[in-house]
Amino acid sequence: MQDDISGWSEWNRNFSSIEEISSPSELHGLLTGIVCVTNTPSREEWQQILNTLEVPELNEEALDILSDEAEDVAHALSEDELDYLPLLPDDEHVLADRVQALADWCAGVVLGFGLASGHIRQDEMELIEHLQDVAAVEFEESDNDEEGEESYQELYEFVRLIPVSLSLGRKKIPVDESSLLKNFSARSKVAAEDKAAVVEMFTPHRPS
Repeated sequence: MQDDISGWSEWNRNFSSIEEISSPSELHGLLTGIVCVTNTPSREEWQQILNTLEVPELNEEALDILSDEAEDVAHALSEDELDYLPLLPDDEHVLADRVQALADWCAGVVLGFGLASGHIRQDEMELIEHLQDVAAVEFEESDNDEEGEESYQELYEFVRLIPVSLSLGRKKIPVDESSLLKNFSARSKVAAEDKAAVVEMFTPHRPS
């Protein structure tokens, strides 16, 4: 199956049980949106990013998969060959599942780009709106025909290279300078202060 070649099977096995993320395709979109803006996150930075989304800590294998794919995506987004591909189930899956996965992927790109970016360039708002439109697409049973297949392929080709447009010409920033991890750092500082206050509250004063 093409799922094994694309990596979908591996991603589905490692990430489909994460309740905080709709599907592996949404996670791939999230990764893509972030890498449009930042340097490729390290494994530790991925843990921090997922922590901000309240995703449980990943095991070592899953972190390796995420990190390796981020490297591949960053390379694909920087090339003129335009060979970037969203991670979606292949055509052995029913059309409804593929449409939902494409919608999830678009939502993930918007989320990742928004979390990592402090600004949107003038020509990017329309691209983001296109992704939002596809993210809102709902499959109906009447779409399950040859015309529906054609419409899916058109949507796929329409949005597939939007991340390339979002990435090209943009000066990538270090992950720890992105708005995402700045928010993480701020939250960590507040949490540390709260923890210190709790420790102080429950520490009995001892005579000197």
